[in-house]
Amino acid sequence: MDNLEALVIARRLRVPIGDASAGPHPGWGEVAARQLDAALLSVGFKCSAALLERLARLCGETVVDLGVRVLAAVRELVGDHVQHNAYFIDFPRNVPDTVEFWVALLRESLLDPVAATPVQPATLNLLDLPGYGRYQHSYADLMAAHAELIPLAGDRVTVLELGGSLESEARELYFSLAGSQVPLSAEDLAALRTLAAFCADEPDHIPVRENRAVVNEVRLAAGRPLLVDTVTDVLRLACGCSGGDVTLATPTRFRSFRRAERRALLQALDAVASPAKLGDVPRYREQWKRLGERLHPGEYSRFPRAAHVFEVARGVREVRGFDSRVEAALSAGRTGDAVALLAQAPGALLRRLDHLLRTATAPAAVLEAAEKAAAGASGRVLLSLREHLQNRLAPAAGRVFANRHGRAWTTPDARSPLEENILSRAAAILDEEITRRLPDPGELIIDPEMLDVALPLSGKAVAPGLGMLPRGSLSAVEGELLRFFVYWRQAERRTDYDLSALMLDASYGNAEHVSWTNYGNGFAEYSGDLTQASEGASEFIDIRLAQATRSIIIPQVNIYAGEAFNEAEEAFFGFMSRDAGQEGMPFEPRTVRMKSDLRGAGRVALPLVFLRGDDGAWRAKWLHLYLKGHAGFNQVEGNRVTASLLVRSIVERDHLRVRYLADLLAQKGSEGEHTTYIGLQAPADLPEGARVYTPSTLHELIPA
Repeated sequence: MDNLEALVIARRLRVPIGDASAGPHPGWGEVAARQLDAALLSVGFKCSAALLERLARLCGETVVDLGVRVLAAVRELVGDHVQHNAYFIDFPRNVPDTVEFWVALLRESLLDPVAATPVQPATLNLLDLPGYGRYQHSYADLMAAHAELIPLAGDRVTVLELGGSLESEARELYFSLAGSQVPLSAEDLAALRTLAAFCADEPDHIPVRENRAVVNEVRLAAGRPLLVDTVTDVLRLACGCSGGDVTLATPTRFRSFRRAERRALLQALDAVASPAKLGDVPRYREQWKRLGERLHPGEYSRFPRAAHVFEVARGVREVRGFDSRVEAALSAGRTGDAVALLAQAPGALLRRLDHLLRTATAPAAVLEAAEKAAAGASGRVLLSLREHLQNRLAPAAGRVFANRHGRAWTTPDARSPLEENILSRAAAILDEEITRRLPDPGELIIDPEMLDVALPLSGKAVAPGLGMLPRGSLSAVEGELLRFFVYWRQAERRTDYDLSALMLDASYGNAEHVSWTNYGNGFAEYSGDLTQASEGASEFIDIRLAQATRSIIIPQVNIYAGEAFNEAEEAFFGFMSRDAGQEGMPFEPRTVRMKSDLRGAGRVALPLVFLRGDDGAWRAKWLHLYLKGHAGFNQVEGNRVTASLLVRSIVERDHLRVRYLADLLAQKGSEGEHTTYIGLQAPADLPEGARVYTPSTLHELIPA
């Protein structure tokens, strides 16, 4: 239950209380509530008026117990659950010049015969010098060397709202995740699995198949009918039950299934394995073969169509899939035949619309087919295509491809531009259909800071955390000083992560950097390099924005050696913003604006980029990308070209943002008396029953 409570607090910023009874001494409850509010403020959170009032009516002991759990949840959300030490105890003051630092280490090593084993100069490894890469002081020493942070009005204050019972809050979060129109991140899928085991009911419609697989795990365990309509749904379920990947991106080692489970899986497979759907099997041929070894379909003669699936996987039965027929038509230049085939699958037709329009002799006929298909495609497909089309008037700086783990790469854009009249007609078709599906907004209230937040058309690459926004979002940067931070703790092997910053001018040239090979320049300082993290390690970079001589700043985390992000015991990145006059510890939780876990198989993380506009103001654009990098020894100098091209491709892309849906909602007009609010955080004075969309629930605004 504590895990559920922490999940609700972290994802919804709501404190579940429900029907907890008032204590015999209300005054003690009020004192405890005020103490909790003060403790929360020290890490950048506070109780709403309604939450504070409700806490004050509880028994004091109840408030204390609840407060301990709430404080633990928000401290982890902001990254304050660990101790953040810095290599240089005075950071950001007295950071030495890079060359002077290395000379001092060499001198110390050569003059102290006990400190190091004599080595030949030709084999000297600077990273093995005594004292390098390891803390030379305790966390207590660091605290003693720094004054307490001077609180300012600009410090972050995140309001925690009063929630209902834990059951009702968990159910609401469960319905939001299960019914999402966009794919979820790995963390959200894990949360959905936890919630599905707790909640008895489920949404009427679960559109994303990975979500459906997680819900089906609970149904299978309970002996309930499975929600499947394709053969791949059954494969996803088998992967999930085996602790594998329901997205099917990585192979699963299937466990042994009980007889009742085998019968249920084969029965579900038999019900959907029509000849038309067998064409999906070859895509995951090897995984089907491995699953067949566990399900023993030959023992269940009453499920003959299920057996056909495994015959196709083994090559005994031949099928010609839908995609192969479409590809054959396109390869032969028969675009009309391809359009006729794709008319059976509206989503597939719209995903190929760009190609069809470029190759068709009669684009008008393709647009006519697209107009018919629009009514049958999902809202996410419509919005994704709308964003794609508004970037097709001219060749892009580079085509960006990113997989579900955020691994990204670019290629030159060799496609011919689409004609403006064709694009305008296609956009109008999509706008009309999207508007038709949007709900009646009633009285529409929109926080201006939300307008430049990108629509979450996929959440797979975005790890949940504090202040997280979808890829392509723009947000204002407050304060005069930016401080990036990374924390990691290795699981088994010695692990060395390096926080770095690549800095470019407005034309993405004239590069310079700050990292372990260059501790500072005229406007940035590095806190020092740590090369192992058995007890945890933190690195920081300070950027004085007013003095910056570059307009583009790209923070990145390079894996120099050791465990990948998803192998480490813990790894996260974030940034703080302060005013120049603020002193304090290297890590101050109430100045943290963003914090999120690092994960994925990439060896170089690019969370976001900071951009200075023509007006001199700084803004952040969210990336959520990872470069493949090398197996080891990744450095910012080595990925400069790749990183700058990738970032430029994202920065110059015109992402579909909340502003787009806000304009459509305003044009739709209102016939209801309810209120719709879209903002970074809901204000306290909204009318009862208002529909509220914040970054954590923005996916609920994507039409079905």
